[in-house]
Amino acid sequence: MDHNNLDEIIRRSLIIREKYHQLESRQKGGKWGVEQDALAFLTDAALVGRDIMSHEKTWPKSDSAEELKHKLAENIWWLIILADRTGMDIKDALDTFLTKTENILK
Repeated sequence: MDHNNLDEIIRRSLIIREKYHQLESRQKGGKWGVEQDALAFLTDAALVGRDIMSHEKTWPKSDSAEELKHKLAENIWWLIILADRTGMDIKDALDTFLTKTENILK
C-alpha cells in the first residue's frame, strides 16, 4: 500500500464501511445511522486513551501496543467515515485545519 495516498485510504475505508453496513443489515435488519457511527468512534477514542495509559505504565494492561496501533488506525478510519456520512471532504477539512493552525502559530 502507498502510505502517502490519502485517496486510496479513503476509497478502501468506504468499501470496508459498506461491508459493515451489509453485515448490520443481515444481523439487525438495517444499517447503523451516523449517530451510531459517532458513538462507535467515541468508544474507540476512549480505548485509545486507555491504551495510551497502558503505554505510559499508568494503567495495568499487558500487551497493549498492538491494540493501541489498531485503535489509532481505527479512529482515523472512523473520522473518514464520519466525514463522508456528513457530506464533508476529509482532505479539504484537514487542509483547512492545518492551514488555519499554521497561520495561528506563525
